[in-house]
Amino acid sequence: MRLTRRGRVVLAVAVGLLIAGQWGGYQVLRVLGAALLGAVAAALLLTMRGFTARVRRAVHPDRVERGRPALASLRVGNPGARRMAGFLATDTAGAATRTIRVRSLPAGAEAVYHYELPTSSRGRLTVGPLTLRREDPFGLAGSRLPTGETAPLWVHPRQLPARTSTGGYPRHHHEGVADDSRLPGSADLQDVREYVPGDEVRHLHWKATARTGRLMVRDLADPQQPRMTVVLDTRAQALAPARFEEAVEVAASLLAASARAGHHSRLVTSGGRDLPTSGGAQAARRLLDELCVVGQDAVRDAAVLPRVLATDRWAGGSLVIVTGGTAGLVLPRHRFRSIFVVDLAGGVPAGVPGGRVLRADSAAAAVSRWNQVLG
Repeated sequence: MRLTRRGRVVLAVAVGLLIAGQWGGYQVLRVLGAALLGAVAAALLLTMRGFTARVRRAVHPDRVERGRPALASLRVGNPGARRMAGFLATDTAGAATRTIRVRSLPAGAEAVYHYELPTSSRGRLTVGPLTLRREDPFGLAGSRLPTGETAPLWVHPRQLPARTSTGGYPRHHHEGVADDSRLPGSADLQDVREYVPGDEVRHLHWKATARTGRLMVRDLADPQQPRMTVVLDTRAQALAPARFEEAVEVAASLLAASARAGHHSRLVTSGGRDLPTSGGAQAARRLLDELCVVGQDAVRDAAVLPRVLATDRWAGGSLVIVTGGTAGLVLPRHRFRSIFVVDLAGGVPAGVPGGRVLRADSAAAAVSRWNQVLG
């Protein structure tokens, strides 16, 4: 409970009028000052009553594509035996705020309020906590109570309909010499990660489970299955911020389509992020979550293609490089069946030995070119 700015001004005026009326002997000033002082006291009395409401907020859905609607549902209940006075509930979502006017409720009643959350920009927003506020009718005093838990809202990049490429690990070098040394079996161990609903129980890694105290599973990759690696250029000088958002949408479109088709899909950035997945709906969500928070974080002298692409075991299939220029780009042609370079910088495209350049000025145009190439 505290005075608002207006309340403090009224209190100062009331005290001034009382002093002036007492000093000058003006009855009217004393009466007016007393009236204003009484109004401030009444405002404090009205707002000193605590909040008895039971408030719960839920976010639907917790992951949404940029520009798509996301709603918060505010359920307010009155568990008391008397009628509950109305109040204001203010919720935050990132830098945005939403204020809901909660009506008075009889004892034991509930009311539900819905309001939209901002989804115009990708990112991971923290929704909440709620702040309950009550003010007197004249706005002289008010009380506040932060309450409730926070909830995450993942605003994924926009995803455009994209075709999926095929092709596993190449069994021949570009010179035509066969090489099966990287094909030790029908499934390679890529990672050991925590169990999520939908994983096969037969892939449980019991030693890791015993060591960590949590269910852990093997992430297996079949070298014969189709796979796609997308490299996103996160150097600040490569793309303007608006063009970088287009680049993120290209990466999201290709990776989401590939993962949902069950293909091994991997996101690599110039800044050092590296997320290989074995495909599926859960993999698509992990990739989109990562793209949700990616930024132009690579150091200035970083290479477009990280060194890991030339040294790790993950290879084969298609390599797609989403960048803002092709100058000085050297492609690892012997490690991938096909290589594409999506150039979003505009201007005249330069050829790259061993790869096909797809020039576009937007994500929509780039994905359209990709679909045309794949037929």
